[in-house]
Amino acid sequence: MRTTTWSVRAAAAAGTLALTVGLAACGTAEGSGGTELSGGDVDLRVTWWGGDARHERTQEAIDAFEEKHPNIHVTGEFADWTGYWDKLATSTAGGNSPDVIQMDQLYLASYADRGALADLGALPQLTTSGLDDPVLGMGRSGDTLYGMPVSTTAFGLLVNQDVLADLGIELPDTDTWTWDEFDAFARSVSEKSGGRTVGITPWNNEYSLQLAARQAGDELFADGDVAIDPATLEQYFQRALDWTKDGAAQSASQFAEQASASLDQQDFATGKTAMIFSQVTQLTAYAAAAGGANVTIAALPADGADGSGYQYLKPGMYWSVSARSAHPAEAALFVDFMVNDPQAGAILGTERGLPANPEILASIADGLTDDEKKAVDYSDSLAPQLGDAPEIVPNGASETDTLILRYLQDVLFEERTPAEAAEGFIDELRSAVDAAK
Repeated sequence: MRTTTWSVRAAAAAGTLALTVGLAACGTAEGSGGTELSGGDVDLRVTWWGGDARHERTQEAIDAFEEKHPNIHVTGEFADWTGYWDKLATSTAGGNSPDVIQMDQLYLASYADRGALADLGALPQLTTSGLDDPVLGMGRSGDTLYGMPVSTTAFGLLVNQDVLADLGIELPDTDTWTWDEFDAFARSVSEKSGGRTVGITPWNNEYSLQLAARQAGDELFADGDVAIDPATLEQYFQRALDWTKDGAAQSASQFAEQASASLDQQDFATGKTAMIFSQVTQLTAYAAAAGGANVTIAALPADGADGSGYQYLKPGMYWSVSARSAHPAEAALFVDFMVNDPQAGAILGTERGLPANPEILASIADGLTDDEKKAVDYSDSLAPQLGDAPEIVPNGASETDTLILRYLQDVLFEERTPAEAAEGFIDELRSAVDAAK
């Protein structure tokens, strides 16, 4: 069994979460603060993950918030992705979590269902009316709002037009293309290049599986449990295997190597793959990694009426408030500033993705780069295909991405059939969810 660097790190982070937050379940309690703002000085701790650009912009936004609210003093804490979740799990278990927490969909329900997060709907300092209902709904676990969406992204195909131009081929009409047409085009890229460049890298994450399920009239999660039909998941794995075996995608071994490669070393950046499935807000990063290549966005293939209403905009991340915060009102005021204030919007830009508040996105539209505008235009184009938001990843299922990648690699190396992988994936994920109840 192959284990990639990425999957080891993700599994380690998820394991720490399951252990330490599980211990915190019996010790988490409401903070001492009420829902009214204090008249005196207040100290808040705010934590987030990300790189230097995010740290710099977030600190600038914090400075602006403190200038607007001189009695509230904010201390920022940050880490890389893996270190962040280890640190947050430990502080939560010790009853010392920060007041404001940058949260991800993979972990939102896990923290919320253990009582570690405050009910944002009970804090009047946070205005939620500016967000579209389906987007806001993805901040809920059950009927309670625990995460305020910071940003949104859509899912599609990133296409390196420079690679296609060098091969002398053009995309077909991607507004109406079917999966059969997509498969044929991906093969044509490989054939035209003599195998130097392949058409596609197989899909391999929760967002892509959610969309594949919705195209089939299915859903990944329902009522806090795993709900996907094994036949739907089998088809998801089978399609990736078909791409690999017929040359539309890279070999299984090359795909496995990609899991731990840096962005600029991945096949899409080096011109060895013409298309990738991706959150479209990643376009700027991929284009830069590919040396400033002309990267465009194409719609996912869909077969006839089955494709209608399957798309949704996914929050890139959330702001949550600790249930143990001594100052939940001030924490909510900070979250409101970061999501709804034009001054914060101008500072933060699209570093965390397209602002979830449409008014804030409109206010920064003139300053967007050409690549950022491509992501906005694509998201806008999906309006006829948008449906209700899916249920978020339930408590216990934080390893969904890791499991998808592991079972997919087993399929590509033909160590399991797609049917066997579907059954194993569902059993393992369902057991994890059951264990967290």
